[in-house]
Amino acid sequence: MEISGFHSLNDLFAQLGLDSDDPAIEEFLERHHLSGQQHLSEAPFWSDGQRRFLEEAILDDSDWCEAVDELDTLLRH
Repeated sequence: MEISGFHSLNDLFAQLGLDSDDPAIEEFLERHHLSGQQHLSEAPFWSDGQRRFLEEAILDDSDWCEAVDELDTLLRH
């Protein structure tokens, strides 16, 4: 059951049009990283639509922001 207002990392990947099963997410995280102070939405591996979605999720403090923050953290390891 999904808690209202909460989206998982798998949900976020699906929303971004990416493979959203656990092995695909693990592979994505192995291939992509953020450096230093680079903002998540500035990473070169996003399409324009993905970039806009990520920016808006944070700026609007939407119900996606927790999943977006989690992705940001995971891409820094």
